[in-house]
Amino acid sequence: MCSSRKILWSLLLLSVVEVGLGVASIVLGAVGISWVRGHHKPQQGDASPVWSGLCFLVCGMCGLLCARKRTGLIMILFSACCICGLIGGILNFQFVRALNKRPDSMHSIHLAAMTLACLGISSCTLSTWLTCRLASSEQQRMFLEREHSLHHSHEMTEKEILDNSSNGIPQISYNGHGTASP
Repeated sequence: MCSSRKILWSLLLLSVVEVGLGVASIVLGAVGISWVRGHHKPQQGDASPVWSGLCFLVCGMCGLLCARKRTGLIMILFSACCICGLIGGILNFQFVRALNKRPDSMHSIHLAAMTLACLGISSCTLSTWLTCRLASSEQQRMFLEREHSLHHSHEMTEKEILDNSSNGIPQISYNGHGTASP
């Protein structure tokens, strides 16, 4: 089983990759849009790499936040962002694939956009899985802390019972000699 530290480092690395994929996809989409505007009227799907890149970028930034602060709410937010990135990547791939069938299309830019979409989809899928592993690890850690705390309070209760064995009257100690307080 992976330790929590390994999961965190993997999540951090994957989040940096997602940020990079998001930026690359946004840039590639902007290049594609500028080329399309010069040659013909923009169509549905020409801007899809920008939108999926934005999803990957937000997902990566939430992943960086999740690796830093491991609260339940942030883990849920990150999982939701990963799912949105996954959906955005799939839609981007489908739109670009449809654009690639045009006779005047830019095959190299479309191939790069589809490759970035596939990498982003894979990254979002792995991030979602790692977040589930991290949540499980954190839940186990919190359970062990709570169990240790309950065990420690149980020991303190036993000590108080032994110290207060004089019919409920607390003992006051003067120079090592115990006397009952009035």
